[in-house]
Amino acid sequence: MSTLLIKNGTIVNEGKVFKADIFIENEIISKIDTQITVAADKVIDASGLHIFPGVIDDQVHFREPGLTHKGNIATESKAAIAGGVTSFIEQPNTVPNAVTQEILEEKYQIAANTSYANYSFMMGGTNDNLEEVLKTNPRNVAGIKLFLGSSTGNMLVDNEEVLEKIFSSTKMLIAVHCEDEQTIRENLAKAKEEFGDDIPVSQHPVIRSAEACYKSSSKAIELAKKTGARLHIFHISTGIETDLFRNDIPLEEKMITAEVCVHHLYFSDEDYKTKGNFIKWNPAVKSATDREKIWEALLDDRIDVIATDHAPHTLEEKSQKYSQAPSGGPLVQHSLITMLEFAKAGKISLEKVVQKMMHNPAILFKIEKRGFVKEGFFADLALVDLNSEKWTVTKENVLAKCGWSPLEGVDFTTKVQSTVLNGKVVMENGVISEERFGQRLLFNR
Repeated sequence: MSTLLIKNGTIVNEGKVFKADIFIENEIISKIDTQITVAADKVIDASGLHIFPGVIDDQVHFREPGLTHKGNIATESKAAIAGGVTSFIEQPNTVPNAVTQEILEEKYQIAANTSYANYSFMMGGTNDNLEEVLKTNPRNVAGIKLFLGSSTGNMLVDNEEVLEKIFSSTKMLIAVHCEDEQTIRENLAKAKEEFGDDIPVSQHPVIRSAEACYKSSSKAIELAKKTGARLHIFHISTGIETDLFRNDIPLEEKMITAEVCVHHLYFSDEDYKTKGNFIKWNPAVKSATDREKIWEALLDDRIDVIATDHAPHTLEEKSQKYSQAPSGGPLVQHSLITMLEFAKAGKISLEKVVQKMMHNPAILFKIEKRGFVKEGFFADLALVDLNSEKWTVTKENVLAKCGWSPLEGVDFTTKVQSTVLNGKVVMENGVISEERFGQRLLFNR
């Protein structure tokens, strides 16, 4: 048996901030108390540090198999550990797309051998793989992912009959990317007419407009209500969409839930001037007014989860002109500290950050024994210095394989010092262990 004792830390968990010690036996938190004095194989003095549950990022693209020049499960999960992200749910638009049980299981095998963090993968739905979708095991697969607007990879589900069949045939959580394809095509045609081949990136939120998002998400919600499906809408990017969600019942009872990504809380369309394609995401970063309305919905619990949509592309790919540059960027290393800087600025409480990044993903996906600092739960923890010396994001300290970040040049006074995964100290004082202890996530369903 291996034992770990963390002394003198300030724990943030379930709406409380309190000083306590944590005693861990093997993978599990066995005791949380004000003064624990037992012998342990390893003792960490967490004086001056805040202890958070490890972040559960419910939406990442780690690019393996098939797109590994941009990133792979090893490189991106290592970046996750550096950011206090201990569990991730990866999306199916790899190459080949994870749209059969065999391809899905191959991804699990890669992660079992190479992942630094805990992992799960979404099964992808298409216009013609309903039979495969229905074979998905709810116990050890996070959910079904549908692209209702085309994004990276060819996984657009635009057959309404098929869509309704998927929604009405599975009890599993269905996560969706919502943008109306027809609206986007019409807007793109207009932009080409006006700008020819040289469309400026500032047109991105005009082409992939608020209307395109709302049209698609409202339709998905209508279908979920009609069929009784369990629907989770990824990366809300507009103010108008926030009114589609409710906050008058507990998360456990919601059949329709929503997520926002860090970049839609951080950037606005003003930033295209300086950041260009490096903040080109689908759905697009929109206006400052949209951003404020998203913040309101996050704080009043209409939006349930904060994630990243971590989606690396090479510098070369992102440096092409707008029409050729792919959408997406790396964020998993900096998501927690970005939100904690917002907390320090008074925009959100520490407790609410923990609710949205750790507790709620665990509740929403019914992840077994994770997402909380709790006796009997897996010891997945992020030890954070909320008053670190000032440091700056640079290409040199980005761990994602693509080697850049949309947050380059941003100063932080918050730092993830150490990360504990399944009871093992996998990063200590910024140094990541080369031993890998990531486990496949299991779900209580």
